[in-house]
Amino acid sequence: MDHVVRDAEPDALMSEIQRLKAEIERLESRVEQLDEAACMDTLVPAANRRGLMKALSMLLARHERHLVPAAILFVDVDGLKRINDAHGHAAGDAALIHLTRLMTDNLRKTDMVARIGGDEFAVLLDHSPSEHAAETARRLALQVAESECIHRGVALELSVAIGLAVIERGDTPESVLDRADQAMYREKTKAA
Repeated sequence: MDHVVRDAEPDALMSEIQRLKAEIERLESRVEQLDEAACMDTLVPAANRRGLMKALSMLLARHERHLVPAAILFVDVDGLKRINDAHGHAAGDAALIHLTRLMTDNLRKTDMVARIGGDEFAVLLDHSPSEHAAETARRLALQVAESECIHRGVALELSVAIGLAVIERGDTPESVLDRADQAMYREKTKAA
């Protein structure tokens, strides 16, 4: 009888090990899902500031190692407060969603759109020399201005100011984002 119990113990132990391995895999998968969700904006189909900073850190590391040209666009939506005041916050939300889809649809799959504040976005342009990044910024601004955003039968007029910062050696996520923000502000004041 003692011999039967000892023979069953290794089988029970192996079964428990398999169960624990499966549970660990399930938990690791769930942690990965939660981490991805924590990097996404709750309103628009894009990354949030946390997701941007994570992707920007990786982009900067690739740039430092391989000197791959890259840039960031800082996009500020003009007149979102006016849209909210005139048509309600649902209209403002619709405008942000429209803008996000427009940018995402008109960029390469390797580029990234992130909403970093109420009416502010960033676009990461990997493998993008400065001329290509500047052309992308001009093209996006024109596409936004020419796009038709209709909310409950009302056409919402959209425009953006876009600042460009080329990734440089020694950049930090904060320094390059700050340069792009300053460039956007210069564009906004030029247009005013």
